[in-house]
Amino acid sequence: MASSVRRALLAVALLIATGCTQQPAEPPRELTLYQSWELQPGDELAGHQILGGLGDISLALNGDAIYAPFDGKVQPHKPTCVIFSSEELPVYLFRLCGLSSPKFGPRSAGEPIATGNDLRFALLNKQPDGRWAMVEPSKKIIEQMLLPP
Repeated sequence: MASSVRRALLAVALLIATGCTQQPAEPPRELTLYQSWELQPGDELAGHQILGGLGDISLALNGDAIYAPFDGKVQPHKPTCVIFSSEELPVYLFRLCGLSSPKFGPRSAGEPIATGNDLRFALLNKQPDGRWAMVEPSKKIIEQMLLPP
């Protein structure tokens, strides 16, 4: 009986040591914007969080998912925002704010990035000086991100 208890304790210890370790958190992606607005999504003003700003498109997701438009990577950005990047479009970044439980790391085209009720979407274009400027996104790409594959 004592040996079976020891084996059970050893099995639990091995599970804790190997199976319950968390993957390292994805480091936040910092951006320098070309357009310099004082208030950015994720900032706080008088105890209230800024949800969107100039250059953001607001969409009612109603709990639905948003999908990766290409093979790419999801990284944290601000407390309520993520950045989606893809080697297929290296001079563009997608800033997505207001999502719940985003899945960080590599995503294949068509895989869900996260769900949410309200999405604030911005498309950023890399400028020659390295900063990122907000540009108008195509309706086709937004539709592709909203519809399951």
